[in-house]
Amino acid sequence: MTHRLILRIHIDPTLGLGHLARALAIHEEWKALGGQVTLAVSGDERARQVGRGINILQTSALPTQIIDLGEDSLAPLGKGIQGEVVLFDQWTSSREQIKEAAPLKIALMEDDGDAYEESDLLFQPYLEGIVWPDHPIRMKEGVKLKPHEDIRGKCHVLCGASYIVASPIVRTLRPKRQPDQPLNAQKILVTFGGSDASGLAQKAFNILKNLQQEGRWRGSAVILAPQGIQGDLFPGSTVHASVTQLSEKIPQYDVLWCAGGVTLIDALCLGVPVVAWGQNERQVQGLTELGQHGACFGLGEGPSADSRTVEDALEHWLGPEGQESRQEQVVAGMGLIDGLGATRVAKELWKLAEK
Repeated sequence: MTHRLILRIHIDPTLGLGHLARALAIHEEWKALGGQVTLAVSGDERARQVGRGINILQTSALPTQIIDLGEDSLAPLGKGIQGEVVLFDQWTSSREQIKEAAPLKIALMEDDGDAYEESDLLFQPYLEGIVWPDHPIRMKEGVKLKPHEDIRGKCHVLCGASYIVASPIVRTLRPKRQPDQPLNAQKILVTFGGSDASGLAQKAFNILKNLQQEGRWRGSAVILAPQGIQGDLFPGSTVHASVTQLSEKIPQYDVLWCAGGVTLIDALCLGVPVVAWGQNERQVQGLTELGQHGACFGLGEGPSADSRTVEDALEHWLGPEGQESRQEQVVAGMGLIDGLGATRVAKELWKLAEK
């Protein structure tokens, strides 16, 4: 028996395209199970493009059925929508929005409020810890639960890195052995999303330029800057508004400098060390979790970060003194992110559809 999954996402300058990328990865896995997908999207002009069937990511195929819900992130699905399960993955959802989706079975991707109380399934890959033991098994309300699981009211909660979604392509590109880090990291890819609403690409460019002018780092940088870059380029720097198939290009670089999102996850899965800026408090929380387990080098919240402090930290991390740390991040990142997160999410949603 086939099932239809509704993927509810939002696109705006703050969220960028990360939720779309995650939805397309889950879409691929749901299709592999024999299911059908409806993509319900709200947001800015890019959401209008997706609503018209334009694949602005050019990574995975869009679902054949797409519904444009307008600009409001809290816009209801509408009573006529067909399906068994809906996954809300839009950063913030309201209880009213969730309740309106009934009688569909309802899943949430991350929630730091109380909307989950109206849902049947909640994925918490970051907010409640990313590493969980396999034992001991415990009983709650007559159900056997592993440590990463909980039951809260009617909601089944699944926590940890096993549910962190990477792009489908990284499973093909993932190296069979852990890559060795060079003595000096010289080739850097810099990207902070498809909109970079916080202007972090410019800030990162200035920092790398200062490091090179002061003789504290020698290398090349490809900087993806949707808003462009002000100032003369430094030797070895290249600026693009965007690139296609970004995840496929990550292994070409020694390190990646990015924000929290699917690009970060893809790099960890591929064994490429990451230095990361959060674009807001919630992203910083996720980066802190990853950093505590040695998977990435978090530099706090990018918009408020002190540039001189970041320069000092990068000089050490990119140079010979940072080689061991970068190598440890390769090991930890590949250990945490195996590229199967979307598969696990899709299987849990399928089980929900069949209840």
